[in-house]
Amino acid sequence: MKGKLNIQQIADQTGLSISTVSRVLAGKNNTSSKARDLVLECAKSQGVFDELSTGRLMLNNLIIFAPARAFDVRSDIFYYKVIQGILASTASHEVRVRYCAMEEENADAALFIAKMTDPLTEAVLLVGIDDPHIHQLAAEMAKPCVLVNCHDRHMRHDSVSPDHQTMGDFACDYLFAQGHTHIVTVQCLRRHTMELRLTGIKQAFARNHQTFSDSQHLLNTSGFGAQESEQALLEYLDSLPAEQPLPTAILAGGDFMASGVVAALAKRGLSVPGDISVISTDGFNLAEIHDVPLTAVHVPRDELGAEAIALLQRRMLRPDAPHTTQLLQGKLVIRNSVRKATGRAVAPRPHLLYDPLPDR
Repeated sequence: MKGKLNIQQIADQTGLSISTVSRVLAGKNNTSSKARDLVLECAKSQGVFDELSTGRLMLNNLIIFAPARAFDVRSDIFYYKVIQGILASTASHEVRVRYCAMEEENADAALFIAKMTDPLTEAVLLVGIDDPHIHQLAAEMAKPCVLVNCHDRHMRHDSVSPDHQTMGDFACDYLFAQGHTHIVTVQCLRRHTMELRLTGIKQAFARNHQTFSDSQHLLNTSGFGAQESEQALLEYLDSLPAEQPLPTAILAGGDFMASGVVAALAKRGLSVPGDISVISTDGFNLAEIHDVPLTAVHVPRDELGAEAIALLQRRMLRPDAPHTTQLLQGKLVIRNSVRKATGRAVAPRPHLLYDPLPDR
């Protein structure tokens, strides 16, 4: 029977009816947990799942742990849309999705354990939860678990995230390609993912033979809102010595941050992109800011939920498979908020890995 879906043989081996086996393999929720476990264990041992479509979701109950703001579109549209992607991916299956709000750091471990030991909890998604203790507890519970836009440095879980480092590099490199060398980035570094974004920006500086200095090139805000970014940039502009030139481009960590940047520039009589270019690493929420169409690197957002469910399915079908980290790439959308800087674009100097061969 290796690799073949033979419902009669599974029924014979488990002592269950053909209709029960069929309902379990179809992902229906009108079967007992005992019957489901029997069918899945038999199917796995016989290699049935090797040929089974991964579109068939083999679970009935899923719980999502995420920061409280993730469940309110007005508080955190990014995570809210990620969760909507998860719901869309489970909509065609009979899956009950439950939610639990948790802090990103110093989360309520007792609450987490209570939810995880609930018999209804078959699988888990941790969305934006950075607490390493929660990651450890999830591993010890031995239930299928996928991390979304967070990082387990002990490599105990499958995870899916935007490729923050490459997107930071790509956005900054685009500005260099347009001839900008005096670039300031406005970022919120309260999460590991944003530290990765900054690492990519620094890589772009180094590749274009520029030295990145936190004091000269980084404005670090405590949040992702427009007001904080506006205030940070106003303070930066007002502190510049009269003889020091303004930056020619600003790289914002998100659309709302870019909105604050554009507002601050307007308050100081500076136009976008006439005086200063602005690029965002987001691009979904505010395609146009103060009548300025925003050039941005789109961060994959809606796709995160679908990929998380696919990873969860893989883990259930192959519980002993190596854990993986999936990084989703962004996409550059060129609008009107970036213009070419005056003068020639930056041309990278040639670099040789090896010494040239001597003439013969």
